[in-house]
Parts: sequence; structure tokens; C-alpha cells
Amino acid sequence: MIRVPSPAKLNLFLHITGRRADGYHELQTIFQLIDLYDWMEFQQTDHAQITIDGLSNVDLEQNLIYKATQILKPYAKKQTGLKINIEKNIPMGAGLGGGSSNAATTLLIVNQLWQCGLNIEQLAELGLKLGADVPIFIHGKNAWAEGVGEHLTFIDLAQKQYIVLKPDCFISTQLLFSQKTLTRDTKPTKFCAYQQNSFNFRNNFEPIAQKLYPEVNEAMQYLDQFGKAKLTGTGACVFVEVTEHMITDEILKNSPCKAYLVNSLKESPLIHVKV
Repeated sequence: MIRVPSPAKLNLFLHITGRRADGYHELQTIFQLIDLYDWMEFQQTDHAQITIDGLSNVDLEQNLIYKATQILKPYAKKQTGLKINIEKNIPMGAGLGGGSSNAATTLLIVNQLWQCGLNIEQLAELGLKLGADVPIFIHGKNAWAEGVGEHLTFIDLAQKQYIVLKPDCFISTQLLFSQKTLTRDTKPTKFCAYQQNSFNFRNNFEPIAQKLYPEVNEAMQYLDQFGKAKLTGTGACVFVEVTEHMITDEILKNSPCKAYLVNSLKESPLIHVKV
């Protein structure tokens, strides 16, 4: 049996810069990997069945972990059954990329177990079919992202800590995208501009999420007392960078909702996993 971590991510900002003819939105963002992990166990079996334990509230056919195994089948030289168990620590529907990370972890591990022989670029291309955030977890490096999130430029980011709050609500990404007030024409920018003044880089979904979901607004107002709160992805999680004057224990203890103290990662621990 193989047990591996599946990390979460933060979007340090998220700008929508345009809308394509196919309906997808062009964006710019920074993906920062963090040390909040789901843990996944993979065990090969003699029968052909694939079972997934730990996500009973998700139908098997809709499960990104299952979809990742199916997308690898045509490349398998040694296809076996799999028993996959997941210990879920990353909240679902939170903007932390848990589902995408689980799919990427599955592609990376099963590619080896089934002797598919695919390289990282090929896995990332397959992963994109499962979701725009999957390639970042395949590569396992922090990145400046453009397009729908698939054009990645890997970057070095300073080591930091963040306080992450998970408001008690489930945000509909589709609902946020459908709002007429959503800013879809933010001027494209560069990573060097972010490095010079990251304070001006926001998430275009923040004002809409705060308006539609009082729980998100409450969490952001709470964190705004200590720094500049930001929404990650389309939410619901919000976060703030930890500074030296913060009393983190008090901030976590008095949070209006579930709170996490996380560290940034230079790279995903999955990069070095060989099975």
C-alpha cells in the first residue's frame, strides 16, 4: 500500500481579463501550494474493480479520482484493480483545489502503478480535461497562471504563513460567474508588477461572494482586522498573510468559523514520490 499527501493551494490573487468565444474566461492568478493535505492510500488488487473510500457523498462516476483512473486506462501496460482510500482534510468547495489535487495525485501515482509511461507534460495535458486547476498539482510547483489557468510560468515565492478561514457555506461557482456585476475586463499584468505591489492585486470574485454569502463577508471582515483578507479561487475560503505582530493563537481561537494555520510550500512533496 502507498500513502501519499495531496496538497491544497491558495490563489494569491485572481483577475478575469476577458471572455473567450467558447464561453470560458481568461484569467491571471498565482497558485501558491500550502501544507494542508488530504492523505491518499493506493492499493493494487487482483480484481478489476476500482473502489474509493472516504468520499461517500460523491457519486463514483462524478468523482475526479475515479475519472483520473479512467483517463489513464488506454495507456496502462499493467492494469490492476485499485482500492483507494482518502483521508479528507481539505474542505470541499472551498477554493483550495482539493478535488483537483486528488485527481492530480491519482494521475501521478496510478501512472506509475499501471506502468503507463506518461511524462509530466502528458499527465498535465490529461489533467486539464478533468479541471483547470489539475495541471498545477501535476507539476507541483508554484506558478503564475494565465489562459483558463493552464498556461503556467513557474515562480519562486517567499516562504510565508497564512491563516485560512472556511465559512460555513458552499459557494456556487456557476452563480458567481453568472453575475452581471462581475468584472471581466481587468487589465492584464505581469508577475514583476505583483512583486512590486502585491497589495493592489485582488480577487475579482470577492465583492460578489461577500454580497451573496454573508458568511464569507463575516470571515473577510474578521480577518481584515489583522491584515488584508483575500478570497481564494471562487471561495468560500478566505485568508490573510501572517505578519510578525499577529497573535495567531488568538486569531484562530476567536475565528467565526473553522480556521487553519498553514505554511507555504516551495514544491509539492509528490514531486519526489516513486512507487
